[in-house]
Amino acid sequence: MGKIIIGEKSIGFTMRDETVLIEAYGESCARVRITRNSIISDEKWTLLPPTSQECVVTKDETGASLTTGKLTAKIIPGYFKGYFIVFFKDGEEILRSREEGDYVNKFVHVEGDNYRIKAIFEARAGEHFYGLGQEQQDFFDRKGCTAELLHYNTKSSIPFVYSSLGYGFLWNNPAPGRCELTNNHSLWLAESAYQADYLVIAGDAPADIMRSYCNITGYAPKFPEWAAGYWHCKLRYESQENLFTAAKEYKARDIPIDAIVIDYFHWTEQGNWEFDPHYWPNPTAMCNELKQMGIRPVVSIWPTINPKSKNYKTMDDENMLVRTENGQYGIFDFYGQQTFIDPTNPKTREFVWQKVKENYFAHGIKTFWLDEAEPEVHPQQFSNLKFHLGNGAQTALLYPYYYSKAFYEALKDEGEDEIVLLTRAGYTGIQKYGAIVWNGDIGSSFSALRQSVVSGLSMAICGIPWWNSDIGGFWDGDIESDYFRELIARWFQFGLFSPVMRLHGSRRPAKNHIHKHPGIIEPSRGDNEIWSFGEANYHHIKQLIKLRERLKPYILECMNNTSQTGEPVMRPMFFDYHQDPECYKLSDQYMFGKDILFAPILNEGQTTRNVYLPEGKWIRTSTRQTQEGSQHIKCTAALHEFIAFVREGASVLECFS
Repeated sequence: MGKIIIGEKSIGFTMRDETVLIEAYGESCARVRITRNSIISDEKWTLLPPTSQECVVTKDETGASLTTGKLTAKIIPGYFKGYFIVFFKDGEEILRSREEGDYVNKFVHVEGDNYRIKAIFEARAGEHFYGLGQEQQDFFDRKGCTAELLHYNTKSSIPFVYSSLGYGFLWNNPAPGRCELTNNHSLWLAESAYQADYLVIAGDAPADIMRSYCNITGYAPKFPEWAAGYWHCKLRYESQENLFTAAKEYKARDIPIDAIVIDYFHWTEQGNWEFDPHYWPNPTAMCNELKQMGIRPVVSIWPTINPKSKNYKTMDDENMLVRTENGQYGIFDFYGQQTFIDPTNPKTREFVWQKVKENYFAHGIKTFWLDEAEPEVHPQQFSNLKFHLGNGAQTALLYPYYYSKAFYEALKDEGEDEIVLLTRAGYTGIQKYGAIVWNGDIGSSFSALRQSVVSGLSMAICGIPWWNSDIGGFWDGDIESDYFRELIARWFQFGLFSPVMRLHGSRRPAKNHIHKHPGIIEPSRGDNEIWSFGEANYHHIKQLIKLRERLKPYILECMNNTSQTGEPVMRPMFFDYHQDPECYKLSDQYMFGKDILFAPILNEGQTTRNVYLPEGKWIRTSTRQTQEGSQHIKCTAALHEFIAFVREGASVLECFS
């Protein structure tokens, strides 16, 4: 039958081969750990310590209960064997574990103290789920979907979901695995882990749950003013001269530009972390001149390294690299076999920063683009990877978290207080390290644009408020085609109402394209400056960038609120209107802060679409017409128009003059 255990702020249960511990982890938040090992691990992974809370623990003939705030967790022993865990919000049941087979939670031994672990819960009709990070897929509501819990280029797994029943669920386990939110059950699986570990958070509104979630995972820091403007980026500027030519042209054309990015292969070798002096002869002068122009230089850092690097032997000998359990060092074939630095090792973080400090920071580079942050390994056999924190089968999802942590803490130690890190993958808690996550090397297509809206909203509900996509998509856009020119116009409109507005992409070279440095590794492809996409587009995009500049005070006000409350800037309609059932159905329009509603055009050739206006009165920014809320309306927007509404009475409307 098993035995109930009562603690001061916890309840537990023991039975043959299984121990359960449920403890309060903040107001209206409970943490559940279940193991077949003799000791429950105190490893928090990326969690912060629990906040102080009041809780009540009781025991009766049916089992044991723990109540904190609005949440009650109850352990109910099974009649013959096993047990159920049931969660209530304000006395109403919201989540119940489910038996499938011998026990509620399945443990299949893998090796040592690690198991293939499942946590299974009853499905509920009418429940909607949102979150799970980002990937190229179309479903914002993840009910009825399954998802692999792993990272790769274009996919970041944040194992958190918000339920329309008014709770959040965090699977606190960095092992690769799977989540199923299907009609017969909800299932969370870790392929190899010491214990099951998850948290449940209850709240009256999504904002309440997000605040509690950020209390235990961290808040994004203060967002810099410069980062709220327009970022320019392309694949790639091959030299200091090429970069300056573009920067000066932006200024000559009176186009606001806050950041310009120096992309990959500006270096001498992967793992050297230094400018190639042949193409970048005076980085200090370059940074000084850019700053005089009001432009922030951003440099790409890759975590790849190979034996040709001057740093390889030292890092290899001192176990600062990701190693393999079986085979040689190579886990990524890109201009030779590469391995990756191991940022989970504190020694690695210090060593790499000293190289970056000497070769970039000392020249005036204070902002970094952390590419390849998943990391990108082929094949994705995580059990073959050995990190400082353990085998990849148990820890692989932590890589982007520690990669960002390395740079954020180093920059803090150098006295920097405006830290943002453009990062190609994310994990729970990465927001506290200033990570601006983007959705990777996506296609230049309308389908990728539609999926980017879903990605941005999904990341927002996972506590990742600083997010963006490559405007225009990354792969092979034909800047001379009508298709791409329509796409880039619509994507720039989406970029205007994204937390970060950044143009990037590997464009197809135009017919008259001239290679500036023939024979260079990874040469620049087609032009990607905003005057490269046709005259009509140029004037439209220029006006969008100027509008972004006018919106800066509003965006920064929203960002300051994010740092204090966890509320994202780009957020689902139900975030502010959680009592409106219609808002849970909307995946292609969203709120940009509390006062702007944006409804992007997401299909080729489209100029009209339906928009749902929630309660209140709303003013169309382009026409100044006022519409009553709580209704669907049809809106029209020609190619160089967008559809946005401002809440009546909001001062931000003046920016759209």
